[in-house]
Order: sequence, then C-alpha cells, then structure tokens
Amino acid sequence: MAQLLPPITAPDANDAAFKKTSVLIVDDESRIRHVCTKMLNQEGYDVAQAPNAEAGLAMVAQSHYDIILLDLLMPGMSGLEALGKIRSEHPDTVVIVITGYATLDHAVDAMKQGAFDFLSKPFSPQDLRLVVTKAIEYIRTLQDISNEKSRMRTMINHLSGGVMATDIHKKVALANHAFMNLVDYRGPSPIGEPVQQLVAQPQILSLIDQALAIAPDQFGELTDEIIIKPQGQGEERIIGVRCVPFRDRLDRNLGTITVLHDITTIKRMDQIKSDFVAMVAHEIRGPLNSVMMQQKVVLDELAGPLTEKQREILGRASEKINALVNLSSELLDLTKMESGLANMEKQRLALGPILSDQALFHSAKAQAKGLTLELAPVAQLPPVLANRMNMEEVLSNLITNAINYTPEGGRVSISADTQGDYVRIRVADTGFGIAADELDHIFTRFYRVKNEKTRYVIGTGLGLPIVKSIMEAHNGRVEVQSEEGKGSTFSVFLPAAK
Repeated sequence: MAQLLPPITAPDANDAAFKKTSVLIVDDESRIRHVCTKMLNQEGYDVAQAPNAEAGLAMVAQSHYDIILLDLLMPGMSGLEALGKIRSEHPDTVVIVITGYATLDHAVDAMKQGAFDFLSKPFSPQDLRLVVTKAIEYIRTLQDISNEKSRMRTMINHLSGGVMATDIHKKVALANHAFMNLVDYRGPSPIGEPVQQLVAQPQILSLIDQALAIAPDQFGELTDEIIIKPQGQGEERIIGVRCVPFRDRLDRNLGTITVLHDITTIKRMDQIKSDFVAMVAHEIRGPLNSVMMQQKVVLDELAGPLTEKQREILGRASEKINALVNLSSELLDLTKMESGLANMEKQRLALGPILSDQALFHSAKAQAKGLTLELAPVAQLPPVLANRMNMEEVLSNLITNAINYTPEGGRVSISADTQGDYVRIRVADTGFGIAADELDHIFTRFYRVKNEKTRYVIGTGLGLPIVKSIMEAHNGRVEVQSEEGKGSTFSVFLPAAK
C-alpha cells in the first residue's frame, strides 16, 4: 500500500468559525465504507455512511454534507441517478464518484452530470486522500468567493452613494437601493433586465455607451451632472455621475460601473455663496468708483491747490481704493466663471498675436519697475478653440503676477510651444519664488504668499484662481514650478483645435 502524505493542517480548534468537514460515503461494499471511514476519521473529518443510494439520499435530505463519496453501480438506484438528485437539491456539495470498472465511460458520464472527480477501484489510501484534499481546496475556494461576494454586497448596499454594474449587453448585474432611489426607480428588482428599465435619464445611458466604446488600450472615467425631477411630489435633485468600464485580464470590456452622488446641497450652497459674493462685490464697486472719481478731482487740484503731503496721502488712499475696486471686479469675474454665466463663446484663435499684444501692453509697467520683459520667438502654433477675452485675462494675470513678484533688475519671459495635443504657454520670472509648502495653496481664493519680500505687493489673491477656472472651462490646465529665491514658471495648456 502506498505511503500516506503528511496530514493537512486543520484550522485552529479555538476558532469559533471552525467546523469539521463532513463526508458521506455511499457504497454497497461495507469493506470500502469501513476503510474510507477509518482513514478520513484519522484525518479529522466528520464521516457518515450509507449502504445504498436510497439511504444516502435520505441522509442528505436530513443533513448537509460537504463531500459525498458515491459508488456509481449499486443495487436498486444507481449512483448516476442519485448524482442528478444531489446536484439539483444540493449544488454546493462536492461529489466524488467511485467506479469499479477499468473503463472511464461511467466516470465521464458522471463528470458531465456535475461530479467533481472520480476514484477507480481498487484505490489506495493515498489516492483517496489526494482527491479529498483537492475537494477541500475547491470548497474553501468557493467559500472564499462566497464570503467576498457577501462582503461586497453588504458594503455596496450600505453605501450612501448609488452603485450600478451592467454587463457587456447593458443588462443590470447589480444595483443598490441608493442608486434606485437616486434615479427615482419604483419597479421590481431590475437585476438581469436591460438598463433602460432601471435608468430613464439619457445622460446616464449615454455615459454607459461611451464607457463600453472606450478602446481596450485606453481607460477613462466619464463624468456628468444631471438634474432628476421626481415622479411625484418633491424637489428636483442634482446628481453627480461617474461611469467607468471594467475589464478582464485581457483588457476586454465586461461591462460598466456607474456611481451616483447627490450633490444638490453642495450645489445650492455654492450658488448661495456665489450670489452673496456677487451681490456684495457689485454693491461695493459702485461707491468705490464714486470715491475714486472724487479723489481724482482733488488730486487734479480742480477743488483747489494741494500741499505735497496732502498729495502723498491722497495718492496712497487712491492705491488702496483701486485695490478694492480690482478685488470687487475679480470677485465678480470669479463668481460668473464658477456659476457658468461668464461669456464662454469660443472660436478658433491664433495665440501668437495675443501673446504679442499682451507683451507690448505690459512692457511699460515692466520698464517702470526696471525689469526686462521678453517674448521668445513664437513658432507656428496650431489654433485653439477658446474665448479671446478669457485668454487675454489669463495672460494678463500671469504676466502681472510675474512683474509684481520680481524685484528690480529681474527678467520676465513669455514663450509658447506645442506639447502633444496641447498648446503650452509659459510665463517665467526670476522673482521671489514660492516655498514648496505653499505651492498647493496658491490657486485657493484669497490666498497670497506673505513674507518679508512680498508683504508690500498689492493684490487680491484671486488672479490665479481665475486663471485656473478659465483653463478648466476650456478643458485645459495650469501648472507651476517654483523655487524660493530663484523664480517661478507658470504653464497653461490648451487643447489644440481639431
């Protein structure tokens, strides 16, 4: 008889989840039942016996068995017939068939009907142990998959956001209650049904189609915002939608995952905040302009002569009031940009002439401060699809910042080139630079770098946020590289017009 393999390491008996693997031996030969029972008991299994198929089925009806060793040929009901009943009523049970024939025909038939493996008589204890060990590993794998599915199902069902999965044929594979609530679905379970039965919003259906059409060598997250009006009473909701494809190991699309978030409160708060800021800025700008006009009358000595000290005091006051007027104007620009009310009519633009105009416009200010402002020769750039006023505002903000934060004798350089599908514009200076720990904050509204070198620079802290908002509205981006004491380089990237 062949030598037995080392015993399997069983789970810790102190583990509350540990339960002995149960095995049922169904065979009309008592010797087979006795030998198998003795060996499996030694291995730590919980073993039961049945002398024929009818008795075995009766025991299966009363208790669950993890593994069944089933003889194919027995008096009365055959093992094949019993196999069919076991598989239909207990699909999680692993059945290993025992055949006494040298031919594999019966074993093949049994495998076709769902048997896990087979043993040919006579078999050694090692043969039995190997096949039972494989069955145990298979059972544990199934349990791991089942546990993971249960965890995922529990987690997804308790998410506050909506989650839906569809297959390659756009049928619903999964949808939690939050998703059905967010799309205002009130019907029966949509699992297995076409996605149109669950989702009525064309924007979501369009994102699913786009996600399925993404090429295998690419990956992208598609996003949108939609408004859902309830069927009955209730207020409309603003929903943020994200849709991505999911794939197998060969990068073949298997379906999509769609995630919904209710952003109604956030959007309303942003709107209230923007409306308030716009109102305050608008109400302030009028009186400030009036004060500036009256100060100009005084400074021009239309109301009488001024002493040198009076002129100095009024001049400083005019600078502060002008800074407040600029702040109110930039606040209005930013709130318009964030609310989508800004003029975003786009056209094919050649950026070369705009760069030349901006360099010429700011050259006087640069010379007055003792700076060199240079525009590098611009190669033939592809046109961009953009709003001209917005592009002028972006360049004006970046060049003004570079001049303001560069000390006398420094240099400001403007250049442009192409980077893949983008046109890149760079504004570089040899100014004070930005500390590394402040780079993440410079695009935050009202944030200004303050230190001994920059505290006398007048500004609102809104120029860079406006640049960022404009670039995002044009599907572009802004990047910065800076080193304290050596200067900064701001780069904006605009998609080239197709």
